[in-house]
Amino acid sequence: MARTLIVEADGGSRGNPGPAGYGAVVLDPETGEALAEAAEFIGTATNNVAEYKGLVAGLRAAHALDPQACVQVRMDSKLVVEQMSGRWQIKHPDMKPLAAEARSVFPAGRVTYEWIPRAQNKHADRLANEAMDAGKIGKQWEPGNSKAALATAAAPARSAAARAADEAAESAEAADAAPSAPAAGWGAPDLGPPATFVLLRHGETALTPEKRFSGSGGTDPELSAAGRRQAEATAAALAARGSIQAVVSSPLRRCRETAQAVADRLGLEVRIEEGLRETDFGAWEGLTFAEVRERFPEDLDAWLGSARVAPTGGGESFATVARRVAVARDKLLARYAGKTVLLVTHVTPVKTLVRLALGAPPESLFRMELSAASLSAVAYFSDGNASVRLLNDTSHLR
Repeated sequence: MARTLIVEADGGSRGNPGPAGYGAVVLDPETGEALAEAAEFIGTATNNVAEYKGLVAGLRAAHALDPQACVQVRMDSKLVVEQMSGRWQIKHPDMKPLAAEARSVFPAGRVTYEWIPRAQNKHADRLANEAMDAGKIGKQWEPGNSKAALATAAAPARSAAARAADEAAESAEAADAAPSAPAAGWGAPDLGPPATFVLLRHGETALTPEKRFSGSGGTDPELSAAGRRQAEATAAALAARGSIQAVVSSPLRRCRETAQAVADRLGLEVRIEEGLRETDFGAWEGLTFAEVRERFPEDLDAWLGSARVAPTGGGESFATVARRVAVARDKLLARYAGKTVLLVTHVTPVKTLVRLALGAPPESLFRMELSAASLSAVAYFSDGNASVRLLNDTSHLR
């Protein structure tokens, strides 16, 4: 029998919109013990955005504890509870991607929602206010400083990301962080054809051989001569296979050029998905790793140590990119159910899609090799399971 976890979440904004933060706690339903906490100052936002972000954080914390659990969400936001229960429509454009992100954490049917009075949601409310208080003085919420500490006598509360990373790296039961075995396996019911995303990293640019940071905040380089040859070789190989039914691309030029080469060969159109763009690497754009190490050593160490840390100068953290990519994934899955689709994108989005499919911790991004113009593939089944079928295939370039 699946384990049950309770998630209580809240969010607030001092101004609506104004400085905002969220809080979430995962509870054992039998003992009431707090198992995990999460909180974050999110800048200027509305109450509803903060509440939805608290919900997502709580669900992700529960997933880090037990990906197979059934979750009972309790919130004092009537809006979020009714919308996520499917009884009210979600009309606001800021709410739709957050709701989609929340639905992506656990398979449908494993999460239920209950409205509770604010007086019964004090723990999450306290965490949200601590996050806003920290943001007021230019800091982020720290578990060790929380007055809404975990009820256990063990170590201080830690973020869900840190807990998941430790469990994956140190526990012999790290496999628990992955989704259950793909439904296409032995003895599984027939779920129909999965949606299959063939993931193509764009061809080389002038920056690629020099291994320079090249994200969405830089110069948007075009394909080099080598990159164009790679795109043509990939197009020929995919045309020979004959399975691609649609082509979707990041908005950045190197991806659009790669995608167009394939689409022209297949007689398809290229659709643009903003969520597939590369990470914004801030002040590191155009620099090599060694140059970043020399100029921003402390920032680089912090970035390598936490998925929640952004590059110097206002870039994107890997956690931010993961949320964006997950929303794009869900939109595309809804649009292309049961089809095979080529997604032409970048290193971080491809690795993120693979990581999420495996249920792997954030640090796994640094443990995957992904060559220019390489192919990877993930199949998504209707029961919420995913299967990684290919990673970093470059046979078509040889």
